[in-house]
Amino acid sequence: MSAGDKIFAGSIPENYDRYMVPLIFESYARDMAQKASALSPKAVLETAAGSGVVTRALAPKLSPDARYVVTDLNQPMLDYAATRQKHDDRITWRQADAQALPFEDAAFDLVCCQFGAMFFPDRPYAYREARRVLKPGGCFLFNAWDRIEENVFADDVTNALAEFFPNDPPRFMARIPHGYHDTMLIRSDLAKAGFSNVTIETKAAQSRAPSPRYAAIAYCQGTPLRNEIEARSAEKLEAATDHATAAIARRHGNGEVAAKIQAHVIMARP
Repeated sequence: MSAGDKIFAGSIPENYDRYMVPLIFESYARDMAQKASALSPKAVLETAAGSGVVTRALAPKLSPDARYVVTDLNQPMLDYAATRQKHDDRITWRQADAQALPFEDAAFDLVCCQFGAMFFPDRPYAYREARRVLKPGGCFLFNAWDRIEENVFADDVTNALAEFFPNDPPRFMARIPHGYHDTMLIRSDLAKAGFSNVTIETKAAQSRAPSPRYAAIAYCQGTPLRNEIEARSAEKLEAATDHATAAIARRHGNGEVAAKIQAHVIMARP
């Protein structure tokens, strides 16, 4: 993983929340919030919280006496998430690395993480950290995207950018967000971390956008894919976005567009 794969700074946090969150994250956030709240946790840790879509969905479902610690590696994303959340005395915002959690052993009933595991350089180590901070009987709940071919807009954009930059295609979407889709590998990594009770549900949904350009902006300017595009030619960001827009329009039409997304929902207990 390159350093740029983990940088969510500049205008990326706002564009991520404005475009990516409604496009692909909200439905899975609602699902995660429902599953998490059904466990009735009193102490919750969220890692890799991003712009706070799960936080916004889960906080209202927690009991009045719950404690909710929300973390992310990227301070700009965490700062943005805090601005989007109504004041809540139960919530503590803290910059933290999921591979080096600054919390005591057995401190939480639930550790949740929406689409962050793909960014962990050493996933078994990060999973061991999640296990370490879980109380006996606690649960680790997280999501990972399925293969890019099952996530149509991401695949469309990746293929379009390969046409636009034929000598050095930006592969961030295939390499990172959709690079950790093998459920056998996920189970193996969790087993290495001491999780013996693992269930994985593969869940399909629909990604909807008001226009092809909306979807193209989401991926090209609301994720670290932007860093890859600008590393190749900073002045071509808009042109690359336009090229991705045209590719989506050719396949899905010029009005409101919809396409399949698919992810794994993983619940693990020691």
